[in-house]
Amino acid sequence: MDPVTLTRQLVDIESITGNEAAVGNYLYGELCRLGYQTQKVPVEGERFNVYATWAEHPDPAVVFSTHMDTVPPFIPSSEDAGRIYGRGSCDAKGIIAAQIAAAERLRQQGIYVGLLFVAGEERDSLGAQRANEYAANQHSSCRFLVNGEPTENQIALASKGTLRVEVTATGRMAHSAYPELGESAIDKLIPALTRLRAMALPSDPQVGPCTLNIGLIEGGRAPNVIPDYAHADLLYRLVGPSDELREQIVATAGDQVQVTFPLELPFLRLRTVEGVPTMIASFTTDIPKLTNWGEPLLIGPGSIHVAHTDGEYIEKKQLADAIDLYCRIAKQLLS
Repeated sequence: MDPVTLTRQLVDIESITGNEAAVGNYLYGELCRLGYQTQKVPVEGERFNVYATWAEHPDPAVVFSTHMDTVPPFIPSSEDAGRIYGRGSCDAKGIIAAQIAAAERLRQQGIYVGLLFVAGEERDSLGAQRANEYAANQHSSCRFLVNGEPTENQIALASKGTLRVEVTATGRMAHSAYPELGESAIDKLIPALTRLRAMALPSDPQVGPCTLNIGLIEGGRAPNVIPDYAHADLLYRLVGPSDELREQIVATAGDQVQVTFPLELPFLRLRTVEGVPTMIASFTTDIPKLTNWGEPLLIGPGSIHVAHTDGEYIEKKQLADAIDLYCRIAKQLLS
């Protein structure tokens, strides 16, 4: 198997979150062709995860996993002497190719690992949730999950969590010439966000600080209308439990706005492998939703700093090195 060719083939199949069926069908066909006992695990509508094992080893102790979906927009593949470019090249289609190549090499040595490729990681980890339900229903005895994300082939000591926060203000519309007749929702939202931006956030000596991004602000009707509605979406990167942080956010935002917490993925400390360089993942992965797949590890080729950009790429050398690393890690875990 040529991982460069496979990476480009996968990149050239558009699989923006919600539209993973085509790339899933391609992987299903390729893994069947290689002799795997391959299953489509339903997710939602036409979406599914791909889970591949061997008939002789239907319940492997080690499973390699990553995601099939990408962020928009679709960018087709290209390459030069050192790199493969395109949407998903490092996040995470190159990782899929490396994991399949590593599983094939291990099989030739009499070592059998499973492969799990999921939908929806870039939005809500719905594929991981369905995979977790599948593992529970099948009473899986998988002991280790090697999850792939772009870590430049360093193994993660920890992965920051995610806390999504929605801040909403309501008011009363009026003609802007007579502001005293209305109640501006935007005038309530802006001070709340200013206070939240100034709020001290926790820090971990090993992992670093909790961070805040105000990612979306919307509200109002027209320049000549006092706004009756304003809303902001915030995202905190967690470095520990969120209970105290949640209380602090609500208190700091104040009683002129409503605060809700629609999503949390917890901060995690992760298993490492002796002799592999380490890093801290400031991003969140599917791992918190895959608790029924054994003890998690996080490692993969490519740099998170170019993921989600218009110049996304993966180094061919890192892709080749990842195959060696995945094989080495599986052997160490099984020993």
